[in-house]
Amino acid sequence: MTNASAPLPVDFWFDPVCPWTWLTSRWMLEVRASRPIGITWHVMSLAILNEARLDQLPEHIRDLMGRAWAPVRVLTAAQTTFGSDALEPLYTALGRRYHLEQQPKTRATIEAALREVGLPVHLADAGDSGTYDEALRESHREGIDLVGSEVGSPIIAVPGPHPSSGKVAFFGPVVTPAPKGEEAARLWDGTLAVASTPGFYEIKRGRTVGPLFD
Repeated sequence: MTNASAPLPVDFWFDPVCPWTWLTSRWMLEVRASRPIGITWHVMSLAILNEARLDQLPEHIRDLMGRAWAPVRVLTAAQTTFGSDALEPLYTALGRRYHLEQQPKTRATIEAALREVGLPVHLADAGDSGTYDEALRESHREGIDLVGSEVGSPIIAVPGPHPSSGKVAFFGPVVTPAPKGEEAARLWDGTLAVASTPGFYEIKRGRTVGPLFD
């Protein structure tokens, strides 16, 4: 049980190439502005999630999975070298370039994001090596172990309602555009209500539009 006066600890696992995750992450920042939460960011990888089933994916998704390795490796390198506080600004710098500005998922884009947040540009070297893959896979596994392998990015976890219940974790929510202000806070309250209900597993409906960025 967390202290009622302390911010609610929220763990957020993300893959920076996922546009839906970007929208959920921007929603979480809105929630943080109006609800007492503290977000700890964690890297997960859609490339790892899909590596055993690449031959089942459409060609454009296989291509994306190939380009998805470098950013998560660089994020993991930044976290390992400079601590978890490096993740939020670097994710924001990468995500804005990928999703709002539609910049290519190349080393040049990663280097520009590193320069923006004041991190050494040489961290981009990690994108082409497996040096940090063990740490990346461990971070990914921590999130997946909470929710199962049938989901993707993002994963959110919060303390359960009872001391013995451990963490309550869930995939999503998937939403577009990202809610703001009181609408964001209301969605957060509702999400916690359903996610903390024992035996609750899923709410879903077909998507009628793609990601809407603003």
